[in-house]
Amino acid sequence: MQGPQQMLKILITTDLYATSTNGVVTSVQNLFDVLTAKGHDVRILTLSGDMRSHKEGHVYYVRSMPLGVVYPDVRMPTAFHNAYFDEIIEWKPDVIHSQCEFFTFQFATHISRATGAPIVHTYHTLYEQYVSYLFPSRRLGRLLVRVLSRKRLKEVKTLVAPTMKVENALHSYGIQNPISVVPSGISLEQHHQRLTPEERLERRRELGIGENQKVLLNLGRLGTEKNLGELMALFAQALKNDPNMVFLIVGDGPAREDLERQAQELNIREHVIFTGMVEPSDVQNYYQLADVFISASTSETQGLTYIEAAANGLPLLCRQDDCLADVLKEGENGYEYRSTQEFLEAIDKLMEHPAIREAASRRSEEIAESFDKQSFGNAIEKIYESVL
Repeated sequence: MQGPQQMLKILITTDLYATSTNGVVTSVQNLFDVLTAKGHDVRILTLSGDMRSHKEGHVYYVRSMPLGVVYPDVRMPTAFHNAYFDEIIEWKPDVIHSQCEFFTFQFATHISRATGAPIVHTYHTLYEQYVSYLFPSRRLGRLLVRVLSRKRLKEVKTLVAPTMKVENALHSYGIQNPISVVPSGISLEQHHQRLTPEERLERRRELGIGENQKVLLNLGRLGTEKNLGELMALFAQALKNDPNMVFLIVGDGPAREDLERQAQELNIREHVIFTGMVEPSDVQNYYQLADVFISASTSETQGLTYIEAAANGLPLLCRQDDCLADVLKEGENGYEYRSTQEFLEAIDKLMEHPAIREAASRRSEEIAESFDKQSFGNAIEKIYESVL
């Protein structure tokens, strides 16, 4: 048994690492950074972005093929045994931290059985929100999610849920494993950087945003589960009260074409700006072009974009959702809405009253500080120690 101050050998397994940037990838990278800084020996086992297995530093990439027909950026291994597994088994990890329930989860269980290392698993995704991609019947999809989750997680020593929303969902599936709620952290250093007023003005000008226009922003993947169509319709309503606004949509995805068509049909296209994908190292600069961050998604489990927006000093206006409990404090750094009327009233408060907006901005920055990746890594380290 490892003592709490001893160096641990930690294997992190994840389907997503090489080919995408999302909440899972951010969480894995932040966890790796903190744990290695603490002196632990951390390795990552993931799927490659092509048909070649290779190793780069601490990361093992297993050859894979695309499954884009199921979901963008998803890949599957071409075989379920790989020479790297033998190398990892010989290395003998103390603990395995699985991040995905599909392909690399099978790698994790194989290595766990061979070494006796316990599996800690983070349940990042509420698949009930995504079943429409695969099943015409939402009810059948939900049933399968619950049954398969129970079966899949039987060998897991303990579960990590990013929010109480995920913990409650896992309990509703009938899962009996111990569950710890640990909010995923973000690297706040990047989001402490600030554009100068001149830089902000110039960047807004390059996007066609007027000096005095007010900007609502949504940043992230443009998927149907993000419910951006609702935001587009609400923005069209808000424009009737205040035509001096712009909706800045940062990111890309399969729903973009429909959203562009919707903006055209609502006759608001000149007020909507699609930037497409931006570099992860540049996202803080896009947050800072806006006045308010808005979201209608109820599919989030971590809400990392909410935390990022708050860290950049943006008030939040989001559809009511349990995952917001820690990051959005009603009336302090923003508002949750349940109806068109509540959305419009919140927009009016934030846009027409600079003092309210500025106070919410300061409070957002304060709240974001509690989501520093160091706190996240410390909490996960304690979980490893508890299972050993």
